[in-house]
Order: sequence, then C-alpha cells, then structure tokens
Amino acid sequence: MNKAIVLSAKDIVVNFKVRSRVLTAIRHVSLDLYDGETLAIVGESGSGKTVLTKTFTGMLDDNGTVSNGSIIFEGRDLMTIKNNREWEAIRGIKIATVFQDPMTSLNPIRTVGSQITEVIIKHQKKTKDQAKDIAIDLMSKVGITNAASRFNDYPFQYSGGMRQRIVIAIALACNPKILICDEPTTALDVTIQAQIIELIKQLQKDFGFTTIYITHDLGVVASVADKVAVMYAGEIVEYGTVEEVFYNSKHPYTWALLSSLPQLGIKGEELFSIPGTPPSLYNEVKGDAFAPRNPFAMRIDFEEAPPFFKVSETHSAKTWLLDPRAPKTEMPAAIRNLHERILQIVKFNGEAHE
Repeated sequence: MNKAIVLSAKDIVVNFKVRSRVLTAIRHVSLDLYDGETLAIVGESGSGKTVLTKTFTGMLDDNGTVSNGSIIFEGRDLMTIKNNREWEAIRGIKIATVFQDPMTSLNPIRTVGSQITEVIIKHQKKTKDQAKDIAIDLMSKVGITNAASRFNDYPFQYSGGMRQRIVIAIALACNPKILICDEPTTALDVTIQAQIIELIKQLQKDFGFTTIYITHDLGVVASVADKVAVMYAGEIVEYGTVEEVFYNSKHPYTWALLSSLPQLGIKGEELFSIPGTPPSLYNEVKGDAFAPRNPFAMRIDFEEAPPFFKVSETHSAKTWLLDPRAPKTEMPAAIRNLHERILQIVKFNGEAHE
C-alpha cells in the first residue's frame, strides 16, 4: 500500500548574504517525506543537510532566505509564512527538532521538568498540574527512571545521554507529525549512541511520527533509515531505499562515502578518504559539482550538470554515468560485496563481545 506524503519540498533554493557576497547553500532540491518512514540525509559537513531541514521550521539564520521553491505541509505552502507567530503554529507542534548537543538545547538554570511543562502549557493549553503529569509520563517513556522524583532536577544532575532523552521528551511534548533528528548522537559515547538510536526507533513506533535523520555516520543510516538522500554541495545527488543506496548505489560520491566506512578498513592499510574539497558555493557551479574529485569524471561532467536518471521506481541518481552513452563503470571493488562484508563484521563483533 502506498504511503501518504506528509511533506513535499519542490525546487528549493536557499541563499545566504555573507558580507557583500551571496552563498547558495541549497541548489534546487526536491524531496518528499512519507508517513511513518525514516529518511536519512547524509553527506559531508557543509553539504546542506541542516540548512535544508531548517527551511521546514522557519529557522534559517537572519541572513538566509528561501529564494525559490515550495514546501507543502498539511495543504499549505510553508513558504507563504511571513512571521514568527505563524511559524510557532508549525515549529515544535507539528515539526519538532532534536539537536546534536543537549547541553546547548537545555537551559542550565531551570529544572528539566519546568522545561518540558513549559512546552505543554503553551502549545497544548494544559494546566500546570496536567502538564506535570504529561511531562512525567514522557520522561518515563524516554527512559528516565524514577521520573517523578527527578522532575525537579537540573540538567547538570543528568548524564549526557539522559539530557538527550529530556531533549527528545521536549520534542515529543506536542506529539509532532515530523521529528527532525540533527546528529542527535554526536556528543555521546558509542554505547549511549546506540541506546538513543533504539529509543528514537521505539518512540516512532509508539507515536507514529515521520523521522528525518541528519547524519554523516553511514553506520547509523544502515540501522535506522527506510530511505536515504545523499547530499553534496547543496544538492541531492542520489535518493533511494536504504538497500538501494547501500548495495546498488550509482553516484560516484555515494561510492566514495561508502568506501570511507571505518568498518571496511583492513589492518595495516590506510583508510580510504575522498581527495580534494567541495566547491565554493559563492560561485556558480558549472557541470557536476563532484567532478573535480571524481576519478570516473568525463568531459561532460565539467561542462553540464547531469539530470536525475531513474534506476527504479524508488531510486534515482544525478550522474552522467547512467546516461546510455556513458562507458560502463563498475562501483569500486571495496564496496562491491558490501552486504556480505557488513554481515561478516556484525558476526565478528557479536562473537568478540560474547
């Protein structure tokens, strides 16, 4: 059964005025979010992942503007919203965000309970006592033990992982339709990262929201995502199901990201790294933005931007390698049997921890 589209972004362009120059951070991006699914947006730092999702909540910096496109949510184009009061009816209530560092997301001089109840009182119009009951229930749902007795604690009395659980509780306080998770485990150690990832997956089942996961960690993507959007230099260059992107990717940038997986490293050999740097987005990008770093680049890559080529009903990639006239090119050997190699790694890790 086809799932309903909950948000549809079409041809989005985002510009930032930096001194006397204009930086185009998002370049004609289109994206559909489907009810109850998890979309992972991946790419190097500066590829536009966070900027894109900030357009969904009206949280661009003051020098940023959406200069083109539409974002349709619940029958309304969010780009027609012109003031913060209107955005407050969307931000937090309908589309909520969990940020990567819980220390900057929580007020250090207010109790955690008061920070959750503030959201509930403001947006759900509950009394203080009603809000407290809801907050304690949410604290329990996100895994805070003895939630009632910890309601009046301050953030410094919580560990990093527990603070992130409180941030998640605040994000869920209004039962949003979309939850944006912006690198939510970056500031946490590996064990706690796994707990937070599992928590978000379980809460999605319980509450039924749609999740956007922003990350550069492909290991996280493999464990949480239904669909994957690969971003480079302000564009989506490949989109598909997690299986299609991991095991049948078509864009050389996706190949490079997968080849960089630390789990694929061989003892005594250097880990793969992508040569060069992304282009400056102050200048107009000619051709394929990845061409200067792409060992498979053809002359046309430096002259003309490729269109999206359809691989399947759910999979497409923006690369001239998919043009029927292009020479047949195999993905790098290191990732050709990625499925089997990941299974071997998982098996090895499991045996090592027994």
